[in-house]
Amino acid sequence: MESRKLHAAILSSPGMGHLVPVLELGKHLATNHGLEVTILVVATHSSPAESQLLDPSTAPKHLHILRLPPVDISSVVNPDIKVVSQLAIIMREARPAIRSVLSSMKQRPAMFIVDLFGNEAFGIADEFHMSKYLFVTSTAWFTALTLYCHVLDKEVEGQYADHKEPLRLPGCKPVRPEDVVDPMLDRNCQQYYEYLRVGFEYSMCDGILINTWEDLERISIKALQADETLRSVVKVPVYPVGPLTKPLEPAGPKSELLEWLDKQPSESVIYVSFGSGGTLSAEQTTELAWGLELSRQRFVWVLRPPKEDHADASFFTSGSGPDGTPEFLPDGFLTRTHKAGVVVPLWGPQLEILSHPSVGGFLSHCGWNSTLESLSNGVPMIAWPLYAEQRLNATMLAEELGVAVKSKVLPTKKVVRREEIEEMVRTVMESKHGRKEMRERAKELQKSGKNALSKGGSSYKSICDVIKECELRLRSHKI
Repeated sequence: MESRKLHAAILSSPGMGHLVPVLELGKHLATNHGLEVTILVVATHSSPAESQLLDPSTAPKHLHILRLPPVDISSVVNPDIKVVSQLAIIMREARPAIRSVLSSMKQRPAMFIVDLFGNEAFGIADEFHMSKYLFVTSTAWFTALTLYCHVLDKEVEGQYADHKEPLRLPGCKPVRPEDVVDPMLDRNCQQYYEYLRVGFEYSMCDGILINTWEDLERISIKALQADETLRSVVKVPVYPVGPLTKPLEPAGPKSELLEWLDKQPSESVIYVSFGSGGTLSAEQTTELAWGLELSRQRFVWVLRPPKEDHADASFFTSGSGPDGTPEFLPDGFLTRTHKAGVVVPLWGPQLEILSHPSVGGFLSHCGWNSTLESLSNGVPMIAWPLYAEQRLNATMLAEELGVAVKSKVLPTKKVVRREEIEEMVRTVMESKHGRKEMRERAKELQKSGKNALSKGGSSYKSICDVIKECELRLRSHKI
């Protein structure tokens, strides 16, 4: 009989942005590192995309998925409460179910890994004498900012977004005030205090895993691991373990969309999607439609109905809902562009699209899952950040990594006009900078990300180090 080293439990909070990397981490631990893995999923709804991900028949051997009872917080919160506050409250309300599942396991996990909002369950890990680890499903730069924010809270007066100078982040690139994460935009809001507490509690675990890799974020990773000032806040080991992305599934019957892509020239199509949670206003949707049409480029646009003033309006619904696509597009748009483009309502097969040879660019909200999927396929981007930490991601992609362009104004501040959209699309799809330099850099990162997770690569070694450290703790009876 095969010998399994450890049993690990991984906790996922709601949202496709958390669930996808948690599942991929579990698969890597089970398949490539010999662990028995149980994934606990805290859910608030059941979208088709989420149900497909959680199908137990698709899980590899030694990976078990347990969906916890849905958590309903509607009776205890205001309907206008922000996403970060909702997630924190949901995870607090889920603690009895988490404790019950763990206590009923025949083989108690020695390793307990939680995602961004799973710090609410650290106390349960202590009750059951498990090593506890945090899995950050975003960047090292975001991790450093989150861990250091309670220091900035004491150092900076007034609203962060009103400051003229960048915010100092030891050992890392400073953060421009306009790039701060959503919870830092209003220091009087409940979600700011939730964010502060989450960041402070991150250092209470036994180690931090981050869905990034050394070649991608060398400076920020080095700061988290070695900068004296930042280490005084971080305190625990930091392990870059990415890029953990959903792999392309074996090809089945081709859809009409993929058949259409097959007929297009190599790297001639721009893919447009704002992830499972992002939405645009009606005015911005109109401008984007005109920009795509004026660019005269082939496109695939995953489109959902507009929402006013709520860029993250679909966060808890993962794009489910009614299809009313044509009625909010410019008159005649679908007729005029029917040969050049395809409009897909609500949801599209993103991995199949990004991996297709005809796709040469991605207009994206810069959610970290989508970013990694784009880079893992060597596809440059138009950065269109909407919420969460996406502004940080967009700045890194455009200014540090050189694999993206972004608009002159933040899309959440002003409407990006059709002329600028046309220019950005042409830059990525036609210009020398886009067609050569950005694509070459994206393909370099594609290769380095693959190498990082391969046996002997930097992220593979990091995962090995986490397992060894947990085994040492187990043997020395410290857990």
